[in-house]
Amino acid sequence: MTATPIPRTMSLYMFGDLDISVIDENPPNRIKIDTFYVSNKDRDRVYSFAKKEIAKGRQVYAVCPLVEENENGSMSVEELYKMLKSKYSFKNMQMLYGGMNPKTKDEIMLSFNKGDIDLLVSTTVIEVGINVKNATVMIIEGAERFGLSQLHQLRGRVGRGSEKSYCILIGDIKSDKIKERLEILKNYSDGFKIAEEDMRIRGTGEIFGFKQSGESSFVIADPYQDIELFKEANEDARNIIDKSSEEAESFKNEILNKIKINSKYICFN
Repeated sequence: MTATPIPRTMSLYMFGDLDISVIDENPPNRIKIDTFYVSNKDRDRVYSFAKKEIAKGRQVYAVCPLVEENENGSMSVEELYKMLKSKYSFKNMQMLYGGMNPKTKDEIMLSFNKGDIDLLVSTTVIEVGINVKNATVMIIEGAERFGLSQLHQLRGRVGRGSEKSYCILIGDIKSDKIKERLEILKNYSDGFKIAEEDMRIRGTGEIFGFKQSGESSFVIADPYQDIELFKEANEDARNIIDKSSEEAESFKNEILNKIKINSKYICFN
Protein backbone atom coordinates (compact mmCIF):
# COMPACT_ATOMS: atom_id res chain seq x y z
CA MET A 1 0.00 0.00 0.00
CA THR A 2 1.51 3.32 -1.00
CA ALA A 3 0.67 7.00 -1.19
CA THR A 4 3.73 7.56 -3.37
CA PRO A 5 4.28 5.25 -6.37
CA ILE A 6 7.68 5.24 -8.06
CA PRO A 7 8.47 4.60 -11.77
CA ARG A 8 9.10 0.90 -11.16
CA THR A 9 5.72 0.53 -9.40
CA MET A 10 4.07 2.08 -12.44
CA SER A 11 5.89 -0.25 -14.84
CA LEU A 12 4.96 -3.36 -12.82
CA TYR A 13 1.34 -2.21 -12.93
CA MET A 14 1.51 -1.74 -16.72
CA PHE A 15 3.11 -5.12 -17.36
CA GLY A 16 0.53 -6.97 -15.31
CA ASP A 17 2.51 -7.99 -12.23
CA LEU A 18 0.37 -5.76 -10.03
CA ASP A 19 -3.34 -5.07 -9.77
CA ILE A 20 -4.23 -1.72 -8.28
CA SER A 21 -7.05 -0.18 -6.32
CA VAL A 22 -6.97 3.61 -6.24
CA ILE A 23 -8.39 5.79 -3.47
CA ASP A 24 -8.58 9.19 -5.13
CA GLU A 25 -10.37 11.16 -2.42
CA ASN A 26 -8.86 13.05 0.49
CA PRO A 27 -10.13 12.52 4.04
CA PRO A 28 -12.94 14.93 5.05
CA ASN A 29 -12.03 18.60 5.61
CA ARG A 30 -8.61 18.31 3.95
CA ILE A 31 -7.66 21.38 1.89
CA LYS A 32 -5.32 21.26 -1.13
CA ILE A 33 -1.71 22.03 -0.22
CA ASP A 34 -0.30 24.97 -2.19
CA THR A 35 3.18 24.13 -3.50
CA PHE A 36 5.82 26.67 -4.56
CA TYR A 37 9.50 26.52 -5.47
CA VAL A 38 12.03 29.34 -5.08
CA SER A 39 15.78 29.75 -5.44
CA ASN A 40 18.17 30.06 -2.50
CA LYS A 41 18.24 33.86 -2.78
CA ASP A 42 14.54 33.96 -1.78
CA ARG A 43 15.13 32.16 1.53
CA ASP A 44 14.47 35.32 3.58
CA ARG A 45 10.99 35.61 2.12
CA VAL A 46 10.21 31.97 2.92
CA TYR A 47 11.17 32.18 6.59
CA SER A 48 9.37 35.51 6.99
CA PHE A 49 6.24 33.70 5.82
CA ALA A 50 6.97 30.86 8.26
CA LYS A 51 7.11 33.39 11.09
CA LYS A 52 3.69 34.74 10.13
CA GLU A 53 2.22 31.22 10.24
CA ILE A 54 3.79 30.61 13.66
CA ALA A 55 2.31 33.92 14.87
CA LYS A 56 -1.11 32.51 13.92
CA GLY A 57 -0.45 29.55 16.21
CA ARG A 58 0.64 27.13 13.45
CA GLN A 59 3.74 24.93 13.27
CA VAL A 60 6.44 24.52 10.63
CA TYR A 61 8.77 21.78 9.33
CA ALA A 62 12.10 22.65 7.71
CA VAL A 63 13.71 19.60 6.08
CA CYS A 64 17.35 19.31 4.95
CA PRO A 65 19.10 16.57 2.95
CA LEU A 66 22.08 16.40 5.35
CA VAL A 67 22.75 16.31 9.10
CA GLU A 68 26.15 18.04 9.12
CA GLU A 69 27.79 20.65 6.92
CA ASN A 70 29.88 19.38 4.00
CA GLU A 71 31.57 20.74 0.90
CA ASN A 72 28.79 20.29 -1.66
CA GLY A 73 26.95 23.46 -0.68
CA SER A 74 23.69 21.83 0.44
CA MET A 75 22.06 23.11 3.62
CA SER A 76 22.42 20.77 6.60
CA VAL A 77 20.22 20.42 9.68
CA GLU A 78 22.94 21.82 11.96
CA GLU A 79 23.73 24.73 9.63
CA LEU A 80 20.06 25.67 9.16
CA TYR A 81 19.35 25.41 12.89
CA LYS A 82 22.16 27.88 13.65
CA MET A 83 21.04 30.23 10.87
CA LEU A 84 17.39 30.23 11.98
CA LYS A 85 18.46 30.98 15.53
CA SER A 86 20.90 33.80 14.75
CA LYS A 87 19.80 35.42 11.48
CA TYR A 88 16.03 34.87 11.66
CA SER A 89 15.60 34.91 15.47
CA PHE A 90 13.43 31.77 15.68
CA LYS A 91 13.32 30.72 19.31
CA ASN A 92 11.03 27.78 20.01
CA MET A 93 12.55 25.18 17.70
CA GLN A 94 14.33 21.84 17.79
CA MET A 95 16.51 19.58 15.61
CA LEU A 96 15.63 16.01 14.65
CA TYR A 97 17.62 13.41 12.69
CA GLY A 98 17.93 9.66 12.41
CA GLY A 99 21.18 9.27 14.36
CA MET A 100 19.65 10.58 17.58
CA ASN A 101 18.86 8.36 20.52
CA PRO A 102 15.38 6.81 19.85
CA LYS A 103 14.09 8.04 23.20
CA THR A 104 15.21 11.61 22.41
CA LYS A 105 13.58 11.44 18.98
CA ASP A 106 10.30 10.26 20.51
CA GLU A 107 10.38 13.06 23.09
CA ILE A 108 10.97 15.71 20.42
CA MET A 109 8.16 14.41 18.23
CA LEU A 110 5.81 14.24 21.23
CA SER A 111 6.64 17.86 22.10
CA PHE A 112 6.06 18.93 18.48
CA ASN A 113 2.78 17.02 18.37
CA LYS A 114 1.64 18.74 21.59
CA GLY A 115 2.48 22.16 20.12
CA ASP A 116 5.40 22.87 22.46
CA ILE A 117 7.77 23.30 19.47
CA ASP A 118 7.00 25.85 16.74
CA LEU A 119 9.60 24.86 14.17
CA LEU A 120 11.14 21.42 13.66
CA VAL A 121 14.40 21.33 11.67
CA SER A 122 14.77 17.78 10.46
CA THR A 123 16.13 15.30 7.93
CA THR A 124 13.75 13.03 6.01
CA VAL A 125 13.23 10.98 9.18
CA ILE A 126 9.80 12.66 9.39
CA GLU A 127 8.64 11.63 5.88
CA VAL A 128 6.34 8.82 7.07
CA GLY A 129 4.16 8.11 10.08
CA ILE A 130 3.96 11.71 11.33
CA ASN A 131 0.52 13.22 11.85
CA VAL A 132 0.62 16.73 13.33
CA LYS A 133 -2.61 18.45 12.32
CA ASN A 134 -1.44 21.90 13.44
CA ALA A 135 1.61 21.87 11.11
CA THR A 136 0.78 23.97 8.04
CA VAL A 137 4.15 24.74 6.40
CA MET A 138 6.67 22.30 4.95
CA ILE A 139 9.92 23.97 3.86
CA ILE A 140 12.32 21.70 1.98
CA GLU A 141 15.91 22.92 1.62
CA GLY A 142 18.05 21.55 -1.22
CA ALA A 143 14.88 20.40 -2.99
CA GLU A 144 16.82 19.56 -6.17
CA ARG A 145 18.58 16.76 -4.27
CA PHE A 146 15.36 14.85 -3.51
CA GLY A 147 13.38 12.53 -5.78
CA LEU A 148 9.82 13.43 -6.75
CA SER A 149 8.32 10.60 -4.71
CA GLN A 150 10.24 11.72 -1.62
CA LEU A 151 9.20 15.36 -2.09
CA HIS A 152 5.58 14.24 -2.46
CA GLN A 153 5.89 12.14 0.68
CA LEU A 154 7.36 15.04 2.68
CA ARG A 155 4.63 17.38 1.43
CA GLY A 156 2.11 14.95 2.88
CA ARG A 157 3.27 15.77 6.43
CA VAL A 158 1.30 19.04 6.25
CA GLY A 159 -2.31 19.61 5.28
CA ARG A 160 -3.48 16.98 7.71
CA GLY A 161 -5.85 19.33 9.52
CA SER A 162 -8.50 21.75 8.32
CA GLU A 163 -6.19 24.80 8.00
CA LYS A 164 -4.67 25.97 4.70
CA SER A 165 -1.21 24.43 4.26
CA TYR A 166 1.86 25.13 2.14
CA CYS A 167 4.88 23.28 0.79
CA ILE A 168 7.80 25.51 -0.21
CA LEU A 169 10.77 24.03 -2.06
CA ILE A 170 14.06 25.92 -1.80
CA GLY A 171 16.83 24.88 -4.15
CA ASP A 172 19.64 25.62 -6.55
CA ILE A 173 17.48 25.76 -9.68
CA LYS A 174 20.28 25.90 -12.22
CA SER A 175 18.89 23.77 -15.05
CA ASP A 176 15.65 23.29 -17.00
CA LYS A 177 15.56 19.66 -15.85
CA ILE A 178 15.47 20.64 -12.17
CA LYS A 179 12.81 23.25 -12.91
CA GLU A 180 10.74 20.67 -14.83
CA ARG A 181 10.79 18.27 -11.85
CA LEU A 182 9.76 20.96 -9.37
CA GLU A 183 7.01 22.14 -11.73
CA ILE A 184 5.55 18.61 -11.67
CA LEU A 185 5.28 18.70 -7.89
CA LYS A 186 3.82 22.20 -8.02
CA ASN A 187 1.16 21.23 -10.58
CA TYR A 188 0.10 17.77 -9.38
CA SER A 189 -1.03 16.31 -6.07
CA ASP A 190 -1.98 12.87 -7.48
CA GLY A 191 0.76 10.38 -6.57
CA PHE A 192 0.13 8.24 -9.66
CA LYS A 193 0.38 11.23 -11.98
CA ILE A 194 3.62 12.32 -10.30
CA ALA A 195 4.97 8.77 -10.73
CA GLU A 196 3.98 8.80 -14.43
CA GLU A 197 5.86 12.05 -14.97
CA ASP A 198 8.79 10.70 -12.95
CA MET A 199 8.79 7.61 -15.16
CA ARG A 200 8.83 9.78 -18.28
CA ILE A 201 11.87 11.68 -17.00
CA ARG A 202 13.86 8.93 -15.26
CA GLY A 203 12.76 5.74 -17.02
CA THR A 204 11.01 2.65 -15.69
CA GLY A 205 13.93 0.78 -14.15
CA GLU A 206 14.17 -3.02 -14.31
CA ILE A 207 11.07 -5.21 -14.55
CA PHE A 208 12.94 -8.37 -13.47
CA GLY A 209 15.59 -6.68 -11.35
CA PHE A 210 16.10 -4.14 -8.60
CA LYS A 211 16.74 -0.81 -10.35
CA GLN A 212 13.89 1.58 -9.58
CA SER A 213 14.60 3.96 -12.46
CA GLY A 214 16.70 4.19 -15.62
CA GLU A 215 16.51 3.09 -19.24
CA SER A 216 14.21 0.18 -20.11
CA SER A 217 15.26 -2.63 -22.45
CA PHE A 218 12.54 -1.89 -25.04
CA VAL A 219 13.79 -1.01 -28.50
CA ILE A 220 10.52 0.03 -30.17
CA ALA A 221 8.01 0.63 -27.39
CA ASP A 222 7.99 3.59 -25.04
CA PRO A 223 6.36 2.61 -21.71
CA TYR A 224 5.22 6.18 -21.14
CA GLN A 225 3.79 7.00 -24.59
CA ASP A 226 2.44 3.50 -25.26
CA ILE A 227 0.80 2.89 -21.89
CA GLU A 228 -2.64 2.24 -23.43
CA LEU A 229 -1.14 -0.33 -25.79
CA PHE A 230 0.55 -2.09 -22.88
CA LYS A 231 -2.78 -2.24 -21.06
CA GLU A 232 -4.45 -3.73 -24.14
CA ALA A 233 -1.69 -6.34 -24.52
CA ASN A 234 -2.03 -7.22 -20.84
CA GLU A 235 -5.78 -7.72 -21.24
CA ASP A 236 -5.27 -9.90 -24.35
CA ALA A 237 -2.72 -12.05 -22.49
CA ARG A 238 -5.13 -12.58 -19.60
CA ASN A 239 -7.88 -13.55 -22.04
CA ILE A 240 -5.62 -16.17 -23.64
CA ILE A 241 -4.76 -17.65 -20.25
CA ASP A 242 -8.45 -17.81 -19.27
CA LYS A 243 -9.58 -19.59 -22.47
CA SER A 244 -9.38 -23.28 -23.40
CA SER A 245 -6.44 -24.33 -25.60
CA GLU A 246 -8.60 -24.34 -28.78
CA GLU A 247 -10.13 -20.94 -28.01
CA ALA A 248 -6.72 -19.58 -27.04
CA GLU A 249 -5.20 -20.62 -30.37
CA SER A 250 -8.00 -18.91 -32.27
CA PHE A 251 -7.71 -15.79 -30.13
CA LYS A 252 -3.92 -15.73 -30.58
CA ASN A 253 -4.32 -15.84 -34.38
CA GLU A 254 -6.81 -12.99 -34.15
CA ILE A 255 -4.28 -10.92 -32.21
CA LEU A 256 -1.47 -11.73 -34.68
CA ASN A 257 -3.67 -10.55 -37.56
CA LYS A 258 -4.38 -7.39 -35.61
CA ILE A 259 -0.62 -6.82 -35.18
CA LYS A 260 0.04 -7.26 -38.92
CA ILE A 261 -2.33 -4.46 -39.87
CA ASN A 262 -1.30 -2.16 -37.05
CA SER A 263 1.75 -0.04 -37.73
CA LYS A 264 2.34 0.42 -34.02
CA TYR A 265 3.32 -2.82 -32.32
CA ILE A 266 5.62 -4.30 -29.72
CA CYS A 267 8.01 -7.22 -30.35
CA PHE A 268 8.70 -9.70 -27.59
CA ASN A 269 11.38 -12.39 -27.84
